[in-house]
Amino acid sequence: MTNAIPEPITKLIDAFARLPGVGPKTASRLTYYLLRAPDEISLTLSDALRDLKTETRLCSVCFNITVSDPCAICDNPRRDHSVVCVVEEPLDVLAIERTASYHGVYHVLHGAINPVNGIGPDDLKIRELTARIEKGGVGEVIIATNPGYEGDATASWIYKNELSGKGIKLTRLARGLPVGGDIEYADAVTLTRALQGRSEI
Repeated sequence: MTNAIPEPITKLIDAFARLPGVGPKTASRLTYYLLRAPDEISLTLSDALRDLKTETRLCSVCFNITVSDPCAICDNPRRDHSVVCVVEEPLDVLAIERTASYHGVYHVLHGAINPVNGIGPDDLKIRELTARIEKGGVGEVIIATNPGYEGDATASWIYKNELSGKGIKLTRLARGLPVGGDIEYADAVTLTRALQGRSEI
């Protein structure tokens, strides 16, 4: 950037521009908005960012993002702990919870198998899922990875290499979800139908 712009401004513009979905113009607008905004807005944002990194962790059971371990879902005795819904990302948990039609627990993989980007099974929380199943008490695993190449490859790997022959029911979300779409963007009705129409693998 030009030397006419002070370094603190360019640093914040560059920081915003590294966020997904934020281009240079949006980054500039956000920066100049914060520059003109009351101090409390900037300080609240600063505190929220600090707390995000210092107060959150992964649940040791499901690997969802939480402030307490285990997370509120895993620690809830009213949830059905015999049904585990396997999702790619924490945002997928939020999407399914919005349906209010699923009462089991979750397992977050933190991604999907993607050889092009160098992401293999060992880079995901698949081993932890297998260990969790082997402890007992799980009767059904719902594979709720995103429809599409990576999600299908991940579901297939989990079925063939990890959970096949373990004596548990394996199901996949019904194809009420569009191929190539992401669960986090699906509406509640579509997700509810996909959950209700899941089929055995």
